[in-house]
Amino acid sequence: MNTPTLKTRREFLRHGMTGASLAWTIPAFLGKTMDLLAASALPGTADDAKILVVLQMAGGNDGLNTITPISNDHYQRARPRLALKPGDLLKANDAWGFHPALKGFKDLWDQGCLSVIQGVGYPNPNRSHFRSTEIWQTASDSNRFATHGWLGRFFDHQCQGCPATIGVHLGREAPQAFAGPRPLGISMESPERFRFAPLESARDEGSTGEEKTYRELIAEDAMEGMPSSGQSIGSLPGANASGLQPLDFIQRTALDAQAGSDAINAVLRKGKPGEAYPSSKLAQSLQLVARLITGGLATRVYYVSQGGYDTHTQQSGAHARLLGDLGDSLRAFVGDLRKQGSLDRVLIMTFSEFGRRVAENANGGTDHGAAAPMFLAGTSLRPGFHGSAPSLEPAKLERGDLKFTVDFRSVYASILSHWLKAPPAAVLGRKFDPLDFLKS
Repeated sequence: MNTPTLKTRREFLRHGMTGASLAWTIPAFLGKTMDLLAASALPGTADDAKILVVLQMAGGNDGLNTITPISNDHYQRARPRLALKPGDLLKANDAWGFHPALKGFKDLWDQGCLSVIQGVGYPNPNRSHFRSTEIWQTASDSNRFATHGWLGRFFDHQCQGCPATIGVHLGREAPQAFAGPRPLGISMESPERFRFAPLESARDEGSTGEEKTYRELIAEDAMEGMPSSGQSIGSLPGANASGLQPLDFIQRTALDAQAGSDAINAVLRKGKPGEAYPSSKLAQSLQLVARLITGGLATRVYYVSQGGYDTHTQQSGAHARLLGDLGDSLRAFVGDLRKQGSLDRVLIMTFSEFGRRVAENANGGTDHGAAAPMFLAGTSLRPGFHGSAPSLEPAKLERGDLKFTVDFRSVYASILSHWLKAPPAAVLGRKFDPLDFLKS
């Protein structure tokens, strides 16, 4: 048998629990303790618990061409080719309209199921995709680096004793938002690839080969340290720091993965689609989320992504396709949940790592910017606009970018406090003024 290598706890979690990039299997000696995972879940995982669906618009969405001023000379002058014509916009009110491709958003708006939070960002914005995404994922200041994500801290604070499926990410690699002191939440590309079973060589009751291999790995790491970090697995956060010995950590992680796999596949046999969806990857991810919700999976947070928003060149066509997919997929998702009686306990939140610059560039696109809108969907919202739209006057821009008027962590604080019922300051590290976009 080829001996696997473990470099860091995060690598083990990402590869071992995604079921996507490595075919991890559960040795028989771990399977014997499977029933230990029948720990009681907290009330937070009850059938009527509120659910947050995070939708990442990866790449930096052009907010100005997503929700657009109907009549603004500064906008028209800054974008002689990219500016949308007022008559083409899907009117939200007398001042603002949605991109013409966002028919799905306009339908949700007319149903009273959509809120727009304008001018969202943070002080001293960073225009790097990686760093700004990290800031949003960890809720850190731009001059500070954090290891754990804001949702990982929520899981750790509110979800002790909860099943591994408390957070579910659909994708190749778990977002940093899920990173926390203890391994909670799972990541998968598809249920079909998220499967775990004993190795053939370990299926005989008397076989101890896999146990020996795991123990050898632990001993080797303890003596030599991890190549990438200089730490043994026993010294990494979440192992001895949480009272787990190295073998216990591997056992717990593997068993959580097995339990998650079993729970997801059992739920999917119950959850049935209630609405026709587009054929895009985003739509299929949201359809899967709807099936997991209506099937009763014990999950508080789902996380999906749509990429492609880094529109430096030839933006018009690409942006229209992305927004059309976004609007149509979200409309189908909301309709599905409504038909199946689950919409009232689901809140959808979109975010992108930054907006785009006000002025178009020479290549028919826009470059990395700062503030941008966020969108929320559901029936528990106060529909409409929230926050203040940044000024487009050149003198009031920040190095050519929109100045933020709402700190994104105020949005998080509102959701934590009023939706997930968690103390915002304990999760975010300090107090942020909440907004009033959720009904009391």
